[in-house]
Amino acid sequence: MKIKSILVSQPAPKESSPYLELAKKEKIKIDFRPFIHIEGVDAKDLRTQKIDLSQYTGVIFTSKNAIDNYFRLAQEMRFTVPDTMRYICQSEAIANFMQKHIVYRKRKISFGEKTFSDLTPLLKKHNTEKYLLPSSDVLNDDIPRTLDNASVDWTRAIMYRTVCSDLTDIDINEYDMLVFFSPQGIKSLKQNFPNYEQGDKKIAVFGPSTQAAAEEQGLRVDVMAPTKESPSMTMAIEKYVRSLNK
Repeated sequence: MKIKSILVSQPAPKESSPYLELAKKEKIKIDFRPFIHIEGVDAKDLRTQKIDLSQYTGVIFTSKNAIDNYFRLAQEMRFTVPDTMRYICQSEAIANFMQKHIVYRKRKISFGEKTFSDLTPLLKKHNTEKYLLPSSDVLNDDIPRTLDNASVDWTRAIMYRTVCSDLTDIDINEYDMLVFFSPQGIKSLKQNFPNYEQGDKKIAVFGPSTQAAAEEQGLRVDVMAPTKESPSMTMAIEKYVRSLNK
């Protein structure tokens, strides 16, 4: 079976993308559609979690969504974030995003390399703060483990939720391959298309947690990324498509 059409469960890229190059090179139709989206909780929801923003001297940000929703809720709750607040961000890109909400200069901002566990030296260095962790309702197991191992005082606040998008306008069976990046994407597939039968259609997944979620739902994983040979999803798909289309 040749691959002629692919549905990527993410928003369409705004500029040039490896997917667009792949589509052109291999003469494949590639469509984009986010299977999940973010919905922020309200101030009432945050209060039911017994979160008082004024009680924390530091905030740990793992994503741009966490930043947006923290400052949105601070405004909703009429909490003026003090200039003395310490911020620890998972990466430099996330730290730079804070300029949308605060004057970056003269703030106590630190950031790690890439993964959450890279923050361990920073957490140990600044271990006297009382930290708030704004997060979604879905949290990577590595995050609480890293925080506990660093022996810091921290509290999780669910400030936004990952919700399945409505995909019922899509003819899911017209695609030869579906591409997923999170367990929530797999959940959305099953919620929107409870009778979906994979058959000879191909499933591509990014990361072991997405693979596990797919297999739990009885799906066969045909393309896996990242691997040593294919560190990106587009590289993994291109390699697979070429082997199939020979």
